[in-house]
Amino acid sequence: MSQHAAEKIPGAKDAAISAKGLSAGTVGLVGAVVIGVSTIAPAYTLTASLGPTVSAVGVQVPAVILVGFIPMLLVALGYRELNRVMPDSGTSFTWGVRAFGPWIGWMTGWGLIAATVIVLSNLAGIAVEFLFLLIAQISGNEGIAELAFNPFINVGVCLLFLLGATLVSYRDMQTTQKFQYVLVGFQVIVLVLFAVAAFVKSFSGDGIDHLAFDWSWVNPFEVSSFSAFAAGISLSIFIFWGWDVVLTMNEETKDPDRTPGRAAMVTVVVVMALYLALSVSLMMFAGVGTGELGLGNEDISANVFFALSGPVLGPLAFLVSLAVLSSSAASLQSTAVGPARTLLAMGHYGALPRRFAAVSPRFFTPGFATIVSSVVAAVFYAVMRLLSENVLTDTILSLGMMICFYYGLTAFACVWYFRKQWFDSVRSFLFTFLSPLVGGVILAVIFVTTLVDSMDPAYGSGSEVFGVGLVFILGMLIIVVGIVTMICQSVRRPAFFRGQTLAMDAPPSARKLRAESENNR
Repeated sequence: MSQHAAEKIPGAKDAAISAKGLSAGTVGLVGAVVIGVSTIAPAYTLTASLGPTVSAVGVQVPAVILVGFIPMLLVALGYRELNRVMPDSGTSFTWGVRAFGPWIGWMTGWGLIAATVIVLSNLAGIAVEFLFLLIAQISGNEGIAELAFNPFINVGVCLLFLLGATLVSYRDMQTTQKFQYVLVGFQVIVLVLFAVAAFVKSFSGDGIDHLAFDWSWVNPFEVSSFSAFAAGISLSIFIFWGWDVVLTMNEETKDPDRTPGRAAMVTVVVVMALYLALSVSLMMFAGVGTGELGLGNEDISANVFFALSGPVLGPLAFLVSLAVLSSSAASLQSTAVGPARTLLAMGHYGALPRRFAAVSPRFFTPGFATIVSSVVAAVFYAVMRLLSENVLTDTILSLGMMICFYYGLTAFACVWYFRKQWFDSVRSFLFTFLSPLVGGVILAVIFVTTLVDSMDPAYGSGSEVFGVGLVFILGMLIIVVGIVTMICQSVRRPAFFRGQTLAMDAPPSARKLRAESENNR
């Protein structure tokens, strides 16, 4: 381990968090926000989720987006407080260990890694589909789009996308930032243009099935049933997922105890604004019916933007496909940042083999962990895509459970870690107790609700095992594999599980926190 990698964070005690040799001070607030927006991938995420959300809640889509934003905001506040006193690339893993001990902390890290690896493989597959859609749209040859569904072509091009993303992620963070500035900037410009054009055509009476805006659209109590509301919230939480990547870069940011938390907050607000503008404009333009181009039409629900790009933008329609392609490609690269840094931290503290703690001496990035996470994602996608597309689809649907699992545990870690200062001030009560507690409870309820609902085969592809839905089985399998792996690591690496390499911390007092904050500045 290099001298820099072993350097203790100011104010920390034995077996506490420490630096890992990453390139410090290379990411500013704007860069972190850009990478956060990129990971969420608003263009791809909304085009794939707007249709299903409309089918679940009708015109209450804006209400569901706003309500889904609430737990993300509350949890982000908890993340910000934890990052303020423990800026560590392991984020959920490290904080879970410090609050609850090595066992729960290890599983929290596993939830983050499992979720992001599944998303990596999914994003690569989506990028392939939109690449061929774009070529077909530009060339006027619709048959080209069908090539994306040839499993061998699909997997081959998918692996090339993953290779490109891995090469960019392996290089220094400056390369990642430059790459993301271009793709995210283009994506946001096209989305804003798309929303403005839809608004203009709606107000001018040129909409397909024009709906006049009504403030009831933002009222969650107008949703027809609790089941529909829960389904909509589950989708809404998925569309906000990914903002926490800015926290995994905290050892590489300027002012690490403040910048990542601020970036996380700005990221979720920017994305929420984009989602609201796009959903309202397209609802006003196309309506929520099941007509040919209605948002409730299941035939276009997998890619609403593509279906409506021609009527909204005319000859510039190809820009929308290009924006979604750039969205998925950019997110593919930035999503690789999170699991690599979590694996780095787990290797650094002895929770995984020491090789995961290796940092590239040239680029100061988690080289080995980046390669491993990408290889696992590539193998997972290739095997699932060639064997059964239904299994791949159901695995992706189980992602919602993983998100709620590790976000919820991290929120509760914030509440428990700061338990000695809950009532020291109004700020402390709101940000270290109330906000993360409410956010964690909401996510826990959604986790349990999704778990129960996914037992029904109708929840996913329709596949089942002895009458139990495949989504439920896959979700439980991911957790069980994590538990088995953790037990194996506890036998081979007992020091971590005894608290010798990263100790469970006593709850800090307000005075201690102030002193640590001053030392970290």
